Amino acid sequence: MATHAPGAMPAPEPSGAWQAHWLAETIRLREEHWGPLEDTDAVRQARLGPDTLEDRILLRARLLGRREGLDSLVARWRQGAVLSLAILLVAAVAAGVASAAGALGDGARPVNVLWAVGALLGVHALTFLLWLASFLLRPGGATGLGRLWLWATRKLARGPDAALVPQALMNLLARAGALRWLFGAVSHALWLAGLAAALATLLVMLSTASYRFVWATTLLQPDTFVALTRVLGWLPAQLGFAAPADAIVRASDGQQALPAAAQAQWSVWLIGVVAVYGVLPRLLAGALCLTRAGRARRRLRIDAALPGYAALRDRLLPPVQSTGIDRPADPLHQPQVGPGRLADLGDQPVLAGLELPADIHWPPAGLPAGIQDAGNLDSREQRNRLMDALAQAGARRLLIACDARQTPDRGTLGLIAALAGKAGQTRVWLSAFGAAPAGEPARLDAWRDRLAAAGMAPDAIVRDADQPLRWLESGKE
Repeated sequence: MATHAPGAMPAPEPSGAWQAHWLAETIRLREEHWGPLEDTDAVRQARLGPDTLEDRILLRARLLGRREGLDSLVARWRQGAVLSLAILLVAAVAAGVASAAGALGDGARPVNVLWAVGALLGVHALTFLLWLASFLLRPGGATGLGRLWLWATRKLARGPDAALVPQALMNLLARAGALRWLFGAVSHALWLAGLAAALATLLVMLSTASYRFVWATTLLQPDTFVALTRVLGWLPAQLGFAAPADAIVRASDGQQALPAAAQAQWSVWLIGVVAVYGVLPRLLAGALCLTRAGRARRRLRIDAALPGYAALRDRLLPPVQSTGIDRPADPLHQPQVGPGRLADLGDQPVLAGLELPADIHWPPAGLPAGIQDAGNLDSREQRNRLMDALAQAGARRLLIACDARQTPDRGTLGLIAALAGKAGQTRVWLSAFGAAPAGEPARLDAWRDRLAAAGMAPDAIVRDADQPLRWLESGKE
């Protein structure tokens, strides 16, 4: 926490717009289930960043996601999705090879043409027709293989918030109209991998071994097989896969010995049927789904009327800027009009006191020139003023002076963490300011333990003897 690169306000990258929306929806679901996150600093940075409400919502989500670790969870889920898809592709290829090998057999027995076509294309044809029929049903339903991919990805993702990530993805896809198309693309890709593997296996086996093709029937006439072969072979013939002659089909009853040229015609016909009725439809359907999914993703926008987003409108895009007045000013906290010295820090070293008692003279004597004095932060207005100035131009070095005689609380540690996030280097100066109170070692140990638990490096926690002002002075330009 002690070292950060100061710089301009982060904003969602155009190339990661989809991931930015995904993260924003994950944050929205988390807040919807478990209550709002503490986002004061994230809202402040968002209001200093983009102009539109949508971009500010995305920036707030990016900042909160980085703090809560949800961005890494989304990244891990994406990696799991890619890994599960790769595993399923390997399984599909193996299934395709096995189906082709099973359809042809070992060559010891004739290959029943109809059984071979059914083994290679039967399940594919049924599922493809069901996919086409799904357009007549409710939109957004996932295909069987798409659901299998989602299930496998969920098994690879672990963590308390892991269930939110796929739910956020499903919500986004549904709102964008991309749910059907993305799962369709996954399903067609798996089928394409299996059918392409089956086609490649057919080519290898038919090129390296001898097979005999026959049709067998008890009820049907030979002319039935002639007509069926002609119908199935018409479209492949238009693409160069010739169908066997009618005489060869009639003679392929298993009772006659046919020459090798006749078996070659059956081989070409079978390859053409698998390529045209199997590989080609899946290729075209997959390309269609990818195209439609890409178009739907590009149409995705933040719906500001959704629960969680609607409440952010007045905070991220307020019609009137709040002055932060919450109570009448008392003599101790009477605001004073002074120069706007924090309007532009200019990447200079900054010194700030944190809720120091009124009996301590501030700033300390001998403050070197060129160091920005942010004052003693004992009111919300002063803290917000410094946070805004650091958000606009980060400090190169930041020294936060704390009264070591006090006990650190959660609010103090949270403010230190927020300030340190906007400076290149941060140190906490624990000073007793000349006093030696009873129990000082115990309080110092408490400070060090709590700061270390918050992520502060040990060498970033200094005492008077460490000459912290000299370290701050060395950071001047």
